[in-house]
Amino acid sequence: MPPNFATTDTPCPLWRRLLALVYDLLIVLAIVMVVGLLCQLATGGKLIRTGATVAVPIWYQVLQGLVVATYFISSWRRGGQTLGMRPWRIRVTRDDGGAPSLQQALIRVLVAAAPLVLLLLAPVLGLRATVWTLLAVWAGWFAVAAFDPRRRTLHDIAAGTEIRRMD
Repeated sequence: MPPNFATTDTPCPLWRRLLALVYDLLIVLAIVMVVGLLCQLATGGKLIRTGATVAVPIWYQVLQGLVVATYFISSWRRGGQTLGMRPWRIRVTRDDGGAPSLQQALIRVLVAAAPLVLLLLAPVLGLRATVWTLLAVWAGWFAVAAFDPRRRTLHDIAAGTEIRRMD
């Protein structure tokens, strides 16, 4: 059993985890750009076809999803923190304070990313309406923390994890 992290029993306030998420979005943007560059080089610049419509290969979308998921899962498993969580002194833990299991980390990332399926509605709703719908659903995912006594979001509840403050 891995050792417990140096955390408190104090749940992380929602504002702190949202700011950490903003930091992580910058990291994810950099990761996506590097993977995109490597794929463009590998395909001789013919990765994405443009014209009347834009065609992005499904293998590329899956690859990007796997790389981003790997960043989060490996960060949570190795120390309980992503790079965005470090400055805010918060980490993902199990109920006993230990590192999340691989299964917990996988469930957490899949549930957190589930609203991305709404992007399939873009051809029907239009991109603007789809993005606003996606953001509204994610707001609901995080709003659960306002009612949970341990301030867990929907993906924390599903995975059996929580975000705790470090002191």
